[in-house]
Amino acid sequence: MSAASRWMYTAARQPTQGMSELAKTTWSGFLRSDGRKGVRNLVLVIYTVECAQHVAHAIAAGEDDVHVIGFPGCYDNAYAIRLMLALARHPNIGAVLAVGLGCEYTQPGKLAEVARSSGRPAESFYIQEKGGTRTSVATGKEIIRRIREQIQCETPRVPMTLADLTVGCECGGSDGTSGLAGNPAVGAFFDLLVDAGGRAVFEETVEMIGLRDYMLERAASPEAAEQLAAAYDKAERYCQSVRQYSVAPGNFAGGLTTIEEKSLGAFAKSGTRSIQGVIRVAELPRGPGLWILDSVPDEHFMQFGYTNPNDTEGIMDLISAGSQIVLFVTGRGSVIGSPIAPLIKITGNSATFSRMQEDMDFNAGRVLTGELSLEQAGRELAELVVGVASGGKSKPEGLGHREYFIMYKHQDTPSLAAGCRA
Repeated sequence: MSAASRWMYTAARQPTQGMSELAKTTWSGFLRSDGRKGVRNLVLVIYTVECAQHVAHAIAAGEDDVHVIGFPGCYDNAYAIRLMLALARHPNIGAVLAVGLGCEYTQPGKLAEVARSSGRPAESFYIQEKGGTRTSVATGKEIIRRIREQIQCETPRVPMTLADLTVGCECGGSDGTSGLAGNPAVGAFFDLLVDAGGRAVFEETVEMIGLRDYMLERAASPEAAEQLAAAYDKAERYCQSVRQYSVAPGNFAGGLTTIEEKSLGAFAKSGTRSIQGVIRVAELPRGPGLWILDSVPDEHFMQFGYTNPNDTEGIMDLISAGSQIVLFVTGRGSVIGSPIAPLIKITGNSATFSRMQEDMDFNAGRVLTGELSLEQAGRELAELVVGVASGGKSKPEGLGHREYFIMYKHQDTPSLAAGCRA
């Protein structure tokens, strides 16, 4: 391991001090029937085939609190269905409208039924039965008006603290500063979040190739170590089978030289606390603490699906695990956002932050210039997270970015029932 790579790993392992005052900070959240609390009270429109995409977006047009997701395939897919069912029951979602064309396999009525079983108002319809585009949009607008009024009147408001939060993290468009400052700043915040009783979730096991021993050293239990080993070994098999490791020309242009350097930098976002175990897409953390999300496809005879074909897909996976807020670290810059959960964008590159201030929320590059210690960066990031959880808009939210991507993929577990169970 090079001296630079070793520093990237150890930088994220420096101890952070507690933040008792911030951990006690409260704000008002939205209580769901399963006991989870949301930081937003949104209406979610789900379309069940690409043919219904235009109508779904037209229904949501001009409605700031109405977000859209959808699955393009005419044939269904268990992974995609689990993900949509989990998103329909996300703590930031108060009500659901599912819209289909009428001849696809995935049935909007079934999605609405699951959402209703969780105590949320939910309705559905087929465009073919309504007569076409204009009548379907008008029908959807009327449903949105009705269920919005219902959740605004009926959703209980309750105090929230950091202990009520699940925060996910993804990195993309990485450069040399991502592993030196951007991801370590998230790691410092994750340590604080875990110490406060919250749940921190990070993913991208294909960006941890070469770190098997490091991962196992962090396991909280023998069971967690077994899960981590299995997830790592599968990711390595996957990379070998597709003959591609998670490193791109942009990474090289940004100063990264090897997959080992990128892996060490990506792992830095996990902080220093013990890893409680591995969860799968659409599966909730099984308790407080730090968790790895395995989004890599399982071996399957059809061999379909890619792991994290783009940053947006990985962000959707993190949201499906119950993340009320997602952090996105980018060294080279990015302009994406997300539906359902506010996205906070962090860069370890001060030049990127200066060049793209309208899209970047947090400049972790100040750690490299000595303006901030890593501990201070973690605390500042915690304050930003609390501000967004309290109702403040992140940069992507303010700009109206709500990118999403749901694809065909295969994972054996969790079961369909476990995947959608709130």
